Amino acid sequence: MRHEPSSESATDTQAAAASETAEHALRRQRELAAIWRALRHRNYQLFFSGQFISLIGTWMQSVAQSWLVYRLTGSAALLGAVGFASQIPVFLLSPLGGTVADRYDRRRILVGTQTASMLLAFVLAALTLLRLIQVWQIFLLAALLGVVNAFDIPTRQAFVVEMVGKEDLLNAIALNSSMVNGARIVGPALAGILVAAIGEGWCFFANAVSYIAVIIGLLLMQLPPFERYPHVGSALAHIWEGFHFVWLTGPIRALLLLLGLVSLAGMPYAVLMPIFAENILHSGSSGLGVLMGASGVGALLGALSLAARQGVRGLGRWVLFSAAGFGVSLILFSLSHTFWLSAVLLLPVGFTMMIQMAATNTLIQAMVPDALRGRVMAVYSMMFMGMAPLGALLAGVLAQRIGAPGMVALGGVVTIAGAFVFGLRLPALREQARPLLITQEMVAGDPPEEVMSAGAR
Repeated sequence: MRHEPSSESATDTQAAAASETAEHALRRQRELAAIWRALRHRNYQLFFSGQFISLIGTWMQSVAQSWLVYRLTGSAALLGAVGFASQIPVFLLSPLGGTVADRYDRRRILVGTQTASMLLAFVLAALTLLRLIQVWQIFLLAALLGVVNAFDIPTRQAFVVEMVGKEDLLNAIALNSSMVNGARIVGPALAGILVAAIGEGWCFFANAVSYIAVIIGLLLMQLPPFERYPHVGSALAHIWEGFHFVWLTGPIRALLLLLGLVSLAGMPYAVLMPIFAENILHSGSSGLGVLMGASGVGALLGALSLAARQGVRGLGRWVLFSAAGFGVSLILFSLSHTFWLSAVLLLPVGFTMMIQMAATNTLIQAMVPDALRGRVMAVYSMMFMGMAPLGALLAGVLAQRIGAPGMVALGGVVTIAGAFVFGLRLPALREQARPLLITQEMVAGDPPEEVMSAGAR
């Protein structure tokens, strides 16, 4: 005899299904809200909006400047040399910038650096629009901007904790990366259009104007009085203290060494983009904007993936696999001679590059004490931004000999090798990150194997 289910049991089943669906939707809503949780802080809202506008201008200038140099000279070596001139001051002067960031009011420092950057952009725009621009002037202005960045970058990195506190620090770091790469999508695309339509000078002018937004945002912030930590000894001793901490702290040292290697060997692919756009893919300045924008889309997706994370657990493995994936993606990109295939291949290039950079930043900031934050982030700046000029110079010279595709492929191979060595060391390094994370109250009571999937050394 067949029994039909009662209407009561059917109703219960429907109610349970509806409840499960509602719980899933609520959980999804909370996950999406968690991505933007740092924006609940008013100061960070001001910083985020102003910096996003400014960074669009920065990317516009970067792409337009590369195109201008290549148009004036047709030289891959000089492309690399301009990249070297703009970033080598970061390598040389970041330790001093980190010391300043730890000793003085960080907001005032940022207002000063942003104002100086604005003035340099206005000068570059005026020279270009008046048709007075020469290559040596581009070199000089690029080097001066590098000096400004040597103070701006470590200060900006250390300033994040003042805006959001430690509870939302990791999310704010990921959102910063999202902001950079959202601008990286818009800026190069606009630059490609403007360069083709009205020339490079208006890109430089737009960048100069964009700095006004971030300066206003900084001035509108409401911050507690600056807390000056006691410092003993000279400025040189103060700088050495930061280096000493990094060298003796295994997890931070290993993360920075891998980041430095990737920056030296892999990151210079961007310097060679004008060569790919013009000579290999035959797409011109508008194609250059699309290529840079594609890399930016991938990087934005990577940054948002990190922003959705809760805590630092698992980030050590993210650093490892993203570094290896970056190398593989570069090799595949170097083999392509089709424009749209190259643009698609730049998505994983940007994605993996951003995951490694932002995950490294997150882990380091989670382990460093506040009193040393500026100086440690200065070393981070040296490895991330400072090694890039050496790589750019080397890439420009080697590209003349083995071609731009060969140079990019070589960088990919070196990056994979660095990731392999890092992976061999990772299991032995995990335990040492746990006490550092607990000390900074970023992890509490997690099993060792789980935490040091989180840390890396």
